Amino acid sequence: MQNKVKKVVVAGGGTAGWMAAALLSKTMGRTVEIVLVESDEIPTVGVGEATIPPLMTFHNILGIDEREFMAEVNGTFKLGISFQNWRQNEHEYLHSFGYAGKDCWACSFIHFWLAGKKQGINHPYGDYCAEILAAREGKFAVLPKGGMNYAYHMDAGKYAAYLRRLSEGWGATRQEGKITNVNLNPETGDIESLNLASGELVAGDFFIDCTGFRALLIEGALNTGFEDWSHWLPCDRAMAVQTESLGEPIPYTRSIAHDAGWQWRIPLQTRVGNGLVYSSKYLDDDAAEQLLRNNINGATLNDIKPIRFRTGTRRKHWNKNCLALGLASGFLEPLESTSIHMIQRSLIRFMQLFPSFGVQQSDIDEFNIQNKLEVERTRDFIILHYKVTEREDSDFWRYCKHMEIPAALEQKISLFRDSGRVFKIENELFGEESWMQVMMGQGIEPKSYHPIADVMSDNELEDFLASLRKSMRTNVDKLPSHQKFLDFYCKTKS
Repeated sequence: MQNKVKKVVVAGGGTAGWMAAALLSKTMGRTVEIVLVESDEIPTVGVGEATIPPLMTFHNILGIDEREFMAEVNGTFKLGISFQNWRQNEHEYLHSFGYAGKDCWACSFIHFWLAGKKQGINHPYGDYCAEILAAREGKFAVLPKGGMNYAYHMDAGKYAAYLRRLSEGWGATRQEGKITNVNLNPETGDIESLNLASGELVAGDFFIDCTGFRALLIEGALNTGFEDWSHWLPCDRAMAVQTESLGEPIPYTRSIAHDAGWQWRIPLQTRVGNGLVYSSKYLDDDAAEQLLRNNINGATLNDIKPIRFRTGTRRKHWNKNCLALGLASGFLEPLESTSIHMIQRSLIRFMQLFPSFGVQQSDIDEFNIQNKLEVERTRDFIILHYKVTEREDSDFWRYCKHMEIPAALEQKISLFRDSGRVFKIENELFGEESWMQVMMGQGIEPKSYHPIADVMSDNELEDFLASLRKSMRTNVDKLPSHQKFLDFYCKTKS
């Protein structure tokens, strides 16, 4: 009981810090003191504006009202990500959050679709997915009983401010100050306190490192170590800028591949977030900035913000009495909008293993085992986009196409190419449908399909597929435009 965690100190603000403060104060604020230390002098990276559907789980825990939240953060809805020029120049596909068709107990819908193609039924796979159809047509609505799978585009700075307001309402305390030193217990090596530039000392029982790329606690003080993944994900630079909106916001993120990386476009209600992710080995900074300027629409609303990073992860995300979140824990480029999700997953896993009566090594080990698996599988999904391509028109794409990849990813690709099968393992973020949509979008068509798809007669299969297309078409035809729904549901206050 002497080691009971009575005070948690969150070092750093931004999205990661205030997500941690919000969850802890909402769920444990009556029994644990929550203090967040941040400095107004240190800007946050704050360019991540796209999310994936599991964020709703986090919001449900916090009791967040979706309409209020969306209005506060200048939010729009996201049905998926459009990938342009990834397979080859001028080719485009959409990785949606939806599920195509109807599965059976033995196999997924794709096997019936492949059987139909063999029979000459050549409708695109997306015709069987409401989210893909709706995205293409700029339609959206929040439907009852989860009838539409979606996520959000939002202003990350406003999201952090929104969570701060909630956190402080639930009892969390914000301490203004710049961290100058991290003090360790000379016997245990645990973190005991933080020195601030003001001379104040902030002590605690447990510390959450949200200090961004600096990683002052997990790396600067605890020397946890870093696993470099840049040989698989060679992009190491980004530039970000906001532009004015020139039209109605589309309900999906755009990812546009270039000769040495890719560009994002994320529509909010009143502006657009833009950025270029690239490899400095294949494109210098000046050329990258010019490329970005040449490929944005509308007047810029701020200066272009350069960001340097190294793709990889801390060897441990939980070390001694310190948990690393967000950029402090490592970096996976935002190709599939996983950054905020990884913060959420680490927080929820930490809460499940919360060290109420003192930090135990068994809890640390279990957290890191589970976390490592999830991070590595997410990494593999991102590598997939680079590896499986028909592009060889630049040095960058030639490197990506021919590079060696992790064995687990190689097996996943081979299995799908041979048989159309995909299996999700425990703690894996992306499900079978996501893997299938991306692998087909990148150019893999399975050589065979499950024989159960041939149990139907030709006429039965044709009727089955036609009925699915009709059902999807009917549902999407009823939807309002994305803009009309935003105006009705959550028009921003700004």
